[in-house]
Amino acid sequence: MLKFADLNSELTPQSLRHTRTSLLAEAGVSLEQIMDRRGHSDDQITKDVYLHVTQEIKKEASQKFSELMRSLR
Repeated sequence: MLKFADLNSELTPQSLRHTRTSLLAEAGVSLEQIMDRRGHSDDQITKDVYLHVTQEIKKEASQKFSELMRSLR
């Protein structure tokens, strides 16, 4: 089906699950809400396995740090 749809043949349901979780975090959804959606009771599982730092999250962290440094002047 992936080949037919001209999609990456390495795409799996698990990779979609990881991507969705990372995008939820990027959108600002709380860890508790993400855990609930994943059915996890231990936040370490959610953090270690599913949450990946996306480029947007890195950019946001950098901007927040810059704002903090400017406010200290």
